[in-house]
Amino acid sequence: MKLYILRHGETDWNKNKLLQGKSDVPLNEKGRELAKASAKGMKDIPFDLVFTSPLERARETAKLVLGDRSLPFIIDHRIEEIGFGEMEGKPWRKSEDFPGDENIYRFFNHPDQYLPPKGAESLTDLAKRCVDFMQDICSRPELEDKTILIATHGAATRGLLNSLRNWKMEDFWGGRVAPNCGVAIVESHGGQAKLLAENVTYYN
Repeated sequence: MKLYILRHGETDWNKNKLLQGKSDVPLNEKGRELAKASAKGMKDIPFDLVFTSPLERARETAKLVLGDRSLPFIIDHRIEEIGFGEMEGKPWRKSEDFPGDENIYRFFNHPDQYLPPKGAESLTDLAKRCVDFMQDICSRPELEDKTILIATHGAATRGLLNSLRNWKMEDFWGGRVAPNCGVAIVESHGGQAKLLAENVTYYN
């Protein structure tokens, strides 16, 4: 089994540095162009099926990457983005017009100190559902010889990749957030998965 874990293309909220979470924000034109460019770079990958987050930005990215290929699309809430509750739609970094939020700073820079805002999801809960997804997919005998596209999000991608390594919460991000339309490649045999590459882009 080979998994291509794809972060969605750019949205206006990405461009304006706003927290998206579970808000169903569509791709912008640049996001669609990134996905279409990625489609050209991934045209020879023999995908058999797609697992996608239910959010539109992930679903549309997957459809654009696949182009005219008709494959089974399976929506799975376990790979939806982390929810930011009452902070969704607010800036995630300081600017001239926004003083910044110390807790959101901790989310990106000291995740072990992050406290979920009202209505938000914890990083621990995100990690649990991502582990559950990876263990489930990699243990299915009927998928053993498949090549699978997984369309998801920035924090969810880290949750999926962290399921493959020993990690501590302070190192949740593992170095960086994947770029828009960035891909991580995972290979699994007999339920044992390993990371082959990450932050791969198929566009210039």
